[in-house]
Amino acid sequence: MGSLVTQVNSCILTPSILDEKNEKRKMSESNYSMPTEFLLVGFTDYLPLRVTLFLVFLIIYTLTVVGNTGLIILVNITSGLQTPMYYFLSNLSFLDISYSTAITPKMLVNFLTSRRTISPYGCALQMFLFGCFADAECLLLAAMAYDRYAAICKPLSYPTLMSRRVCTCFIVLAYFSGSVTSVVHVCLTFTLPFCGSNVVNHFFCDIPPLLALSCADTHVNELLLFVLCGFIQTSTFVVIFLSYVCILITVLSIKSSGGRSRTFSTCASHLMAVTLFYGSLLFTYLRPTTSYSLNSDKIVAVFYTVVFPMFNPVIYSFRNKDVKNALKKAIRTKLDFQMNESLNH
Repeated sequence: MGSLVTQVNSCILTPSILDEKNEKRKMSESNYSMPTEFLLVGFTDYLPLRVTLFLVFLIIYTLTVVGNTGLIILVNITSGLQTPMYYFLSNLSFLDISYSTAITPKMLVNFLTSRRTISPYGCALQMFLFGCFADAECLLLAAMAYDRYAAICKPLSYPTLMSRRVCTCFIVLAYFSGSVTSVVHVCLTFTLPFCGSNVVNHFFCDIPPLLALSCADTHVNELLLFVLCGFIQTSTFVVIFLSYVCILITVLSIKSSGGRSRTFSTCASHLMAVTLFYGSLLFTYLRPTTSYSLNSDKIVAVFYTVVFPMFNPVIYSFRNKDVKNALKKAIRTKLDFQMNESLNH
């Protein structure tokens, strides 16, 4: 009789319990909707410091655009720079302009506004563009290392190894791979439930701070971030490392110290750019999320998104005789033209 009463009670109570669970689930799902906007924390709320940072980063961004655009024009108008190395260099300058532009203008606006917001679509677009161009730059730096390897270690086969078709394939592969991996990250990130705060502790929409806002299990996202970014960054780093090992062996076999110095000097600019770019990216993305410090990551991110793109034209111009000579010739031609114009008038 007791067991019968228990069964009856359970039959009576079960529907109400199920209804309560369904109601909680519906309430929970309603909280999982995509925020109408994200609030970017940025660097500081202190207005005078924000104005100062605005001026500093405005100057840096202007120099980035002017310097890289000037390098692209110089490479394309100078017949002596129509080689695979400078073809890659002009594409590197385009990438620097592109992923800096994906981040910096919005950051500059946020320095001067009290409400630093970005729409979900704008956030997704910013994430896609930055991820695409950053991954493409990794692949392009690897292609530039392979170009130096072919030029120094395989000089007789260089025209075949680095034909125009091969160079074009490298560029297409870089943009295609960057686009695919970036689409994967964006799709997986923006299908996550954001049931808590919409405050992004960063100055742009990067993957780690957005994952921190989700209340769902993000292990798959973290794994793919580690695998995809790790594969591109690690594989390209291995290509660069092996290329320079072979270059070093070849350079050391040159008996003349002057010859060794001249040969290796052609790689110095590329090595410096690789060190700056890869050092910051490896620090940011190839770590477990438990070791993320979003405040310190913001400082590192400033360098590889805003500062380093400004350095590349400087590195490749001041440490490269061909670029310096082409620049001097272009300036001299321009001055002669202006002088002739003034004399004619």
